[in-house]
Amino acid sequence: MFRVFRTLGLALGLLGGVVAAQAPEFAQQYAQRLGGAADELRRQVAVLESDAQASGTTRDGAVDRLRSNPDQLVARRGAAARDDIARLARLNAQQQALATASSPLGRVVAMMRDPDLPVAEAAYHEFSPAVPTTADGLAAGLIGFFAAWGGWRVVSDVGRRVARRRPRTAATAA
Repeated sequence: MFRVFRTLGLALGLLGGVVAAQAPEFAQQYAQRLGGAADELRRQVAVLESDAQASGTTRDGAVDRLRSNPDQLVARRGAAARDDIARLARLNAQQQALATASSPLGRVVAMMRDPDLPVAEAAYHEFSPAVPTTADGLAAGLIGFFAAWGGWRVVSDVGRRVARRRPRTAATAA
């Protein structure tokens, strides 16, 4: 029985390694989608700024005018513009964090700290796994292997200890 648990732990470790080895590739695909989302928001904000300037106001002034408009549609567009400006700031910050990461594994960590969920979800749906041929991919795979295998070892050791105690408790109670 112990061999079965040991083999299962090894299999879980290998699965964890394969999954974790995909992290650098996912981070790269995420960064590409993040760039596309930021570019589109920059374009929308630039149009808003251009319209505001043509109307003799600032971007923030235009957003305030839109949001305070009694027409519900116009007010909603103002709120959407405010949200777009805030999201663009978050995307720019994350692009900066990804750009300054020292390695592909650093980009994985930067991505996981504060991901843009719509971008991450889109990257996940279109994700194409890659064979880890870089040192970072192999390192991520090893980290995943040891995390999954080590986690299994801890859980199975605790399970064995609990199982060993139960028969003694039942035998002494009888």
